[in-house]
Amino acid sequence: MGEVVEVNSSPTTPQPGIKPTPPVISPPPFQHHSPSLARSPLIDTIPKTSKSPFVGRIMTPLASPMKKAFSTMQGYLEEVGHLTRLNPQEAWLPITESRNGNAFYAAFHTLSSGIGVQALVLPLAFVYLGGWSWGIISLSLAFVWQLYTLWLLIQLHESVAGTRYSRYLQLSMAAFGEKKGKLLVLFPTMYLSGGTCVTLIMIGGETMKILFYQIACRIQSCNVNPLTTVEWYLVFTCSAVVLAQLPNLNSIAGVSLIGAITAIAYCTIIWVVSVVKGRPMGISYGPPPLEVNSDVARLCAALNGLGIIAFAFRGHNLVLEIQGTMPSSVKQPSRLPMWKGVKFSYLIIAMCLFPLAIGGYWAYGSLIPTNGGMQTALYKYHRNDTSKVILGLTSLLVVINCLTSFQIYAMPVFDNLESRYTANMNKPCPRWLRTGFRVFFGSLAFFISVALPFLPSLAGLIGGIALPVTAAYPCFMWMMIKKPAKYSGMWCLNLVLGCLGMVLSVMLVFGAAWSIVALGIEAHFFKPQSLYRDIWPMSMSPIFH
Repeated sequence: MGEVVEVNSSPTTPQPGIKPTPPVISPPPFQHHSPSLARSPLIDTIPKTSKSPFVGRIMTPLASPMKKAFSTMQGYLEEVGHLTRLNPQEAWLPITESRNGNAFYAAFHTLSSGIGVQALVLPLAFVYLGGWSWGIISLSLAFVWQLYTLWLLIQLHESVAGTRYSRYLQLSMAAFGEKKGKLLVLFPTMYLSGGTCVTLIMIGGETMKILFYQIACRIQSCNVNPLTTVEWYLVFTCSAVVLAQLPNLNSIAGVSLIGAITAIAYCTIIWVVSVVKGRPMGISYGPPPLEVNSDVARLCAALNGLGIIAFAFRGHNLVLEIQGTMPSSVKQPSRLPMWKGVKFSYLIIAMCLFPLAIGGYWAYGSLIPTNGGMQTALYKYHRNDTSKVILGLTSLLVVINCLTSFQIYAMPVFDNLESRYTANMNKPCPRWLRTGFRVFFGSLAFFISVALPFLPSLAGLIGGIALPVTAAYPCFMWMMIKKPAKYSGMWCLNLVLGCLGMVLSVMLVFGAAWSIVALGIEAHFFKPQSLYRDIWPMSMSPIFH
């Protein structure tokens, strides 16, 4: 790091009539371009020398260059490393292995994790909530609430001097303590990551099957022997695992960009086609008949709708991880580019989710299918009056988005697996072991998708379990770490939002569980059933077995 300049400290013989000058030390080469030449707070703590003639004549020539050198090095450390206490293990893990991210990367990752197939069931939340008013109000409040908690997490990333919390679990342990932090956060965050990957395998595999039908079976007499649902799940899983061999979170920025573009594209295509083609016969905007038998049934249906909205706004378990891939300094802390990327991405997310929910509810009302949402409705009501190219393009975009979203949601799981190895062995994972971890996770997700094919029907329950991660924990963590003055505005706001988030989480889990017990779901263990089995002609039914 720079050149080492040797200073001759031996006293020089003063010449008559010439005032001695102290030796000059040139800064290291990197310092010529560094703006951080301000006085360091540590320098200010050095006690001033006394006015003793001995100290003034002997110590001053040496103290001045040493002070300059110390200030130079201190400024460099502040500018480049933000005085962060570096853990060697951080450089071995997929999330923090590369720290050259920027606002564009943050926007790509946030869009890829913030828009996805979970948004396609948003119109169903409007049905459960009883119509336009409560649907729009709930969606708007949820959007503002989760954007606020995102801001809290971004600010808390470097809330303690010299420490970066690059994982949601690390911040939770710092706020609530090691044991309680793990107990509160480990299961929901891993459940979100793993459960989302399982859902992506199901939807991606079944959409691959639809795409195959549209390309290979354009005529009614299709002689191609199609793959089974399980085999299509396996095709998707193998493709996702191959793509998962990219080493770290920054290396998949291009993948996230593709995922963001495809998500925006298919969301826009689906709601535009649904609105342009008109509404089917027999449409209504009231709740389904099975949901209005009693007040308890209506309450539980509304709670299930709120759970669907909460599930659509998942992704908070990835915010700190995305910010952890950025460099940070005193003058350019990571929260600045991160917040810039998040603001841009959530503007795009709002432009996708709100038209999708409102337009989808206008187009289908209470006829929106419970499985697959808008994607299933598009095939069910408009497969005969919509161009095959548009339907095929929509299916292709959904498949690509599922493959790319799988990468960013699986990354925290990969990081957790590798962190256990590096902590025990005190060395980075060899390449073969890293590959093995990712193949193992893909195989486990594939097994769960086959064993529990009804998992997408539990969107409300998953949303209730994940709600504290999004709406409650960030508020409590702000109070525990920042310690705002009691009864101040921030203290009251975070206390109210945190408590309300916990209460809503309990109510959502209860409502979703009641709906499952009262209305039932098609639970076929180890018998995957296609989302589209009831919307195609009987002559094509073997494709969906």
